[in-house]
Amino acid sequence: MKLNLKKIASIQMGYSFRTRLDFMDQGQISVVQMKDLNDENRVDCKDLMRVGMDTVKKHHLVRPGDIVFRSRGQVTTAAILIEDPGPAVVSAPLLRIRVDQNVVLPDYLVWYINHPSSQALLASRAKGTSLKMISKQALESLEVTVPPIKKQRAIAELAALANEERRLLKKIVDRRSLYISTKLMQLAVGNTLGHK
Repeated sequence: MKLNLKKIASIQMGYSFRTRLDFMDQGQISVVQMKDLNDENRVDCKDLMRVGMDTVKKHHLVRPGDIVFRSRGQVTTAAILIEDPGPAVVSAPLLRIRVDQNVVLPDYLVWYINHPSSQALLASRAKGTSLKMISKQALESLEVTVPPIKKQRAIAELAALANEERRLLKKIVDRRSLYISTKLMQLAVGNTLGHK
């Protein structure tokens, strides 16, 4: 069955800060920013900036299983929050997606949003010329194919394995390239010394 995203998830705009985060004091609230979304489509909680905030409404706080969507820029993909960051908010222009896990699994939805066909559809609805932006309404209207939970889990697990394979293959290619480059330099230096 196909359902609009707004039927299976709540989407909330990220928290808007009045000042640049760089100049805020250390505090009790962590902030998920664009830089914290990694290439594996996960939220990396290792270096979250902390800020001092007097009051944060409960609905602004994120929790494990939430999805963070990059609504602005060349890359408009989603990432999942796996770890518990403690009290934390998502900063604008990111969007937070919270799914009804009885209907759709967060890992499956991340895969679905990041799939090339979904990305092409979202790109066609983007606003702006130099800096593309996907509005909350455009994301809410994304039609999501929702198979049974068992099938969603299988798809999400296969997608995770494929991502891990890609990561390992890239690591192998990078290491091989470094090895060959080092050997070629040794050969060049050896030849140079040999000709003196």
